[in-house]
Amino acid sequence: MNFDFFTDLFFSGITKGSIYALVALGYTMVYGIIGLINFAHGEIYMIGAFIAISMCSILAPLHISVPILLLIAISISIVFTACYAFTVEKIAYEKLRNSSRLAPLISAIGMSLLLREYVLLFQTSNFINFPELLPEVSWLDFMSDYLLPSQFIIIASAFTCMVALILFLKYTRSGIAMRAIAEDQVMTRLLGININSTISLTFIIGSALAAVAAVLISSYIGQANYNMGFIIGIKAFTAAVLGGIGSVSGAMLGGIVLGLSESFATGYISSDYEDIVAFTILILILLFKPSGLLGKKEIEKV
Repeated sequence: MNFDFFTDLFFSGITKGSIYALVALGYTMVYGIIGLINFAHGEIYMIGAFIAISMCSILAPLHISVPILLLIAISISIVFTACYAFTVEKIAYEKLRNSSRLAPLISAIGMSLLLREYVLLFQTSNFINFPELLPEVSWLDFMSDYLLPSQFIIIASAFTCMVALILFLKYTRSGIAMRAIAEDQVMTRLLGININSTISLTFIIGSALAAVAAVLISSYIGQANYNMGFIIGIKAFTAAVLGGIGSVSGAMLGGIVLGLSESFATGYISSDYEDIVAFTILILILLFKPSGLLGKKEIEKV
C-alpha cells in the first residue's frame, strides 16, 4: 500500500467529513427538538456561500489581508444566514408544529425549492469563482506532504465549532433549555421556558454552522453554485442519520465516517462512486440500523 496516497485520502476524507458534520449538526439539532427534517437547510448553506462572495466583492478595493477578510466573510455570512433561517422557521414551520408530520415535510421541501430558485434568479446557473480566503500557514509547511494548510484550517475550524457547540449545550441556559425541550416540550413550557425563542435559536445556530462550512469549503474548492445546497444537504442528512438523527455527537461521527468512506472509495475505486457511497450508506443504515451509530431507539408512549 502506498502510504503517501493513503494519508492524502485520509486527510481529504477528514476535511470533507468535517464539513458534512457541521452541516449535519443543523439537521440533528432541529430534529432533536421538534422532530422536523429541515430540508431547506442545504439551501441556507448555499446562501451562506453567495453572501460571502458578495461581501468579498464589496471589500475587494480595500485590499484587506486574507485572514481578516476570511473572518469578515464568515461573520457577515453567519448574520445573513441566521436571518434567513429565522424567517424560514417563522414562515414555514412554526404554525405547523402541532399538525401531522406530512404538512411540515411538504413545507420544508417547498421552502427548499423556493430558496434555490430565488438564488438562481439573482445569480446564475453557472459556477461562480470563489475567492481564496484560506491563508497560507508557513509553520505547517513541514507537514504539507500529508496535510495542506487549507485542510488544516478547515479541520481545526470545524473541530472548534463542534467543541463550542457541545460546551454551549452543556453549560449555558439556552443550551440547557434546548436539551429540556428535546426531552419534554410540555413540561418545559410549564417551567416557564420560552419554547418559540429557543426553537428559533436552534435554527439560527444550525444556520451559523452551515455558513462557516459553506465559506470554508467554497474557498477550498474555489467555486460556488446555486445547486450546491442540494448535494451537501443530502450528504449531511445521511451523516446525521448515520450517526443517529437527534444526536449531536452522532452527527459529528457520521460526518467523519461519510467523508472518509467517500474519499477512500474515490481513491481506490473510482471518483464516479463518490455520491453512490453516500446513498448506499443511507440505504444500509435505514435498513439495518435505523437509529444510527450513536442513536437510541425511540420508545412510543401510549
